Amino acid sequence: MTLNRERAASSQKQAELENKAKKGRRREWWLAAALLAPNLILLAVFTYRPLLDNIRLSFFQWNISSPTSTFVGLQNYIEWFTRDDTKTIVFNTLVFTFFAVIGSMVIGLALALLLNQRIKGRNFTRSVVFAPYAISGAAIGVAFQFVFDPSFGLIQEMLSWFGIDSPNFYAVPGWALFMVTFTFVWKNLGYTFVIYLAALQGLDKELDEAAAIDGTPWWRKFWRVTMPQLRPTTFFLSITVMLNSVQVFDIINVMTRGGPQGNGTTTLVYQIYNETFVNFRAGYGATAATILFLILLVITLIQVRIMDKRG
Repeated sequence: MTLNRERAASSQKQAELENKAKKGRRREWWLAAALLAPNLILLAVFTYRPLLDNIRLSFFQWNISSPTSTFVGLQNYIEWFTRDDTKTIVFNTLVFTFFAVIGSMVIGLALALLLNQRIKGRNFTRSVVFAPYAISGAAIGVAFQFVFDPSFGLIQEMLSWFGIDSPNFYAVPGWALFMVTFTFVWKNLGYTFVIYLAALQGLDKELDEAAAIDGTPWWRKFWRVTMPQLRPTTFFLSITVMLNSVQVFDIINVMTRGGPQGNGTTTLVYQIYNETFVNFRAGYGATAATILFLILLVITLIQVRIMDKRG
C-alpha cells in the first residue's frame, strides 16, 4: 500500500515537472516570437514583398511614367537572353566581381597580417586603411577621376617620370573596367581589413606557440595554422564582398556612366538602372533584376554547400 502511494506521488511529481517544462518552453517560444516579429515584419514588407513584386513586374511591359502596364509573358526574358549587349554586360559583371572580391580579400588579409604586428604607428595606419570605407562611393569616384585622368592625373604624372604615356582609361573599355575595379577595391579595402584583423586577434595563440617551438617557417605556419582558423571569416567575407561588388552603382555612374563605347563598364546593376530610369522600361529592368537575384542565389547556395562539406 505504501509502495503504491510512493509511486503515485512520484508520478504526480513527474507530471508536474513535465507541465512546468512545457510552460517554460511555451514562454521561451512566445518571447522569441515577440523579439523576432518586428524584424520578420520589416523583412516581409521591405524585402520579400518588393522581391515578389519585382518578379511579377518582369512579366509586364511598363513605362514608369504610365499608370498602366501590358502583360507580355516571357518576352522580356527572351529579349534579355538574345540581345547583343547581354554577353558584354554579364562579362563585365563577372570580371568586376571576381577581381573586386579577390583584390579586396587578398590585400585586406595582407594588411591585417602586417598591422596585427607590434609596429610603430599601427593604430594610425589602421585608421587610414579603414577611412575610405566610411566615405561615399560617389565622392571616391570623383576623387579618383583626378587620379586616372590621362592628361593631368596622378598616374599620368608618375608614369611621365619614366617617359611612359598614361593609358586612356576613359576611352578603352578594358582600362575603364580596371579603373572602376581598382577604385572599388580601394574604397572597400577597410571592410575586409577590419574583419580579418578582428579574426586574427581571436586566433588560438597556443597553436602559434607550438608552431614556433617546432621551428615551422612563417609561410607554412600561415597555410597550416592561420588560414584554417580563418576559414569561417573568409567564407563570410566571400559572400558579403561578392554581394557588395555586384551591387556597386555609384562608382560606375560617377566615373564612366557605363561606358566607354556603349557598355564598356556596364554591369547588371547599372543595366537595371539604365533600363528602368533612363529608357523607362521598368518591366525589362525588373527582368534583369530577377536574373541577377537568381544568379546570386545560386552562387550563395554553392558557397554554403562547399563550406558545409569542408566544415
